[in-house]
Amino acid sequence: THKSVLLRRIISDCKAPALKPTKDNLILQAKELEKLYHHEIRQRKTIEETLVRQAQELEATKIQCDTIYDQLHDAEEQKAVLEQRMTEMESALRDGEEKLATSKCLLEALQADKEKLQQERDAAATAAAELRQKSEQRISMATEALNTEFSAVELEQATRSFDEVLKIGEGGFGCVYKGSLRSTTVAIKLLHPKSLQGQSEFNQEVAVLGRVRHPNLVALIGSCREAFGLVYEYLPNGSLEDRLACANDTPPLTWQVRTRIIYEMCSALTFLHSNKPHPVVHGDLKPANILLDANLVSKLGDFGICRLLTQSGTSTAATTLYRTTTPRGTFAYMDPEFLSSGELTPRSDVYSLGIIILQLLTGRRPQKIAEVVEDAVEKGELHTVLDPSAGAWPFVQANQLAHLGLRCAEMSRRRRPDLAREVWTVVEPLMKAASLTARRPTFAASSALPDEASTPSYFVCPIFQEMMNDPHIAADGFTYEAEAIRGWLDSGHDTSPMTNLKLAHRELTPNRGLRSVILEWQQQHRQYHEDWR
Repeated sequence: THKSVLLRRIISDCKAPALKPTKDNLILQAKELEKLYHHEIRQRKTIEETLVRQAQELEATKIQCDTIYDQLHDAEEQKAVLEQRMTEMESALRDGEEKLATSKCLLEALQADKEKLQQERDAAATAAAELRQKSEQRISMATEALNTEFSAVELEQATRSFDEVLKIGEGGFGCVYKGSLRSTTVAIKLLHPKSLQGQSEFNQEVAVLGRVRHPNLVALIGSCREAFGLVYEYLPNGSLEDRLACANDTPPLTWQVRTRIIYEMCSALTFLHSNKPHPVVHGDLKPANILLDANLVSKLGDFGICRLLTQSGTSTAATTLYRTTTPRGTFAYMDPEFLSSGELTPRSDVYSLGIIILQLLTGRRPQKIAEVVEDAVEKGELHTVLDPSAGAWPFVQANQLAHLGLRCAEMSRRRRPDLAREVWTVVEPLMKAASLTARRPTFAASSALPDEASTPSYFVCPIFQEMMNDPHIAADGFTYEAEAIRGWLDSGHDTSPMTNLKLAHRELTPNRGLRSVILEWQQQHRQYHEDWR
C-alpha cells in the first residue's frame, strides 16, 4: 500500500548517508507525515465503520439463525405430531378395514335372513289366503245356515194353514203370523206375491237382513221365495206403538225402559249408517216397526223400503244419498226434505228418531208433537207434557231428551245433529244413569212402598232420583250422589245439571252433615219397621 511505500522510503532515507537536512526537506517530511497521519485516521474510520457494519450483520445473522432454529424446532414438533397422527390413522384404517369386513359378513348374513324371511312371508301369505278363503266359505255356510230357505209347505204347516187365530199383524204389504218351525217359535211375514211392491220388499229384506247382524235388529231366520215369505225371530211383547198405547191392557213402559229404547235405536241406526261398503238407511223408522222381546229389548224391523246408499257424484260434500220421485214411508215420521226433494240420507232416519224420542217422552201422537214440546220447553213447562204413566221422569234426563228430540226433528237436514258424534254422546250417559236407577226393568210400578213415599226430598239425588249414600256438594250449590255428579262431569259436561249454567269449577265437597242425617233417618226407619213387624 501507499503507507508501506512511504515507510520504506523514510527508512531508506535514514540509512542513506546523512545529508544535511534542509528546511525544505523537513517541511516536506512534515507534510508527508501529516498526510500519512490523516490517511491513517481515514483508514481507521473506514475500518471501524466496516467492523460496526460487520457486527450488525453478524447480529442480524445470529437473530436469523435463532429464528431458523425455532422454525426448525417447530417443524420437528409438527413432524412428530403428524407422524403420531399418521400412526393413529393407520390404526383407525386397520380398524375400519376390520369393521368393514365384519359388516360385510353381517350384511351377507342379513341378506340370507332376508331371503329366508321373504320365503316365510310368501308361505305365510299363501297360508293366510287359504285361511281367508276357508273363513269366507265358513261365513258363507253360516249365513246360509242362518238364512234358511223354507218351502211353502213348511210355512203352511207352521201356521196351521195360515190360521186366523195365529195372525198377529196385517197391512198393505201382507200378513204376519205366529208359527212354529223346526221346534222354534217364529214370526212369518207373507208378502203379496202378485204385487211389485211385495216382490221389492221381499228382495230388499233378504238383501239387508240376510247379511247384517246386530242385537237391536230383528233377526231374519230364513225365507221362502216360492210363497214370498220371510221368517223372523218371534218377539212376544209386540211393537213399541202398541206398548205406548197400552194395547191389550199392558202396563206402561217406565222412563228407564224408554231411555234404553232410545239408546238401542241410536245404536242400531249408527250400525246401519256405518255399514260397509254401502250405508243403509231404514227410511221407515216408527214405533210400529220397533219390536220388543221378552225382556223389552227393542229391535228394529221392516226393512222393506230401506235403501243401500251410493256416493253422490253431484254433491260437493260427497254425501251418501238415494234419490226417488215417489217417497214412501209413514208421513208423520218422514223427513220433510225427503218429501220435497226425494233425497234420502242417514239424517232422514235422524228426523224419525227425533219424533220417536218426543213420543217416548210425552206418550202423544206424532202429529205436530215437535211444536207442542218446543212450546212447553220455551215456557218452562216441560213437566206438563211428560207422560205420567212412565213414572217420575228426572228433570235433567227429560230436559236433555226433549232438547235432543227437537234438534233431531229439525225441518232443515243440515241443522240435525250427527248420530254417532252428537246424539250418541247425549244418549249414552243418560242410558247409564237410567240403568242405575231402574228398580224394575220392565213396567212402571203400580204403587210406591211406604218407606219410598216418606223419603224426604232432599235425601234424593237430582240425577239418580234415589236416596243418596255418598252426598257431595258441587259448584252450583246442589248436593248430588258422588257417583252421579262425577259421571255427569266425566261425560264432558261443564254446566250444572239443575240450572244448566256453567260451573265455576269441578271440585266436589262431601256433605257429611247430610250423610249423618240420612244414616240416622235410615236407622230410625229400620227400627220402625222391625217394631211394626
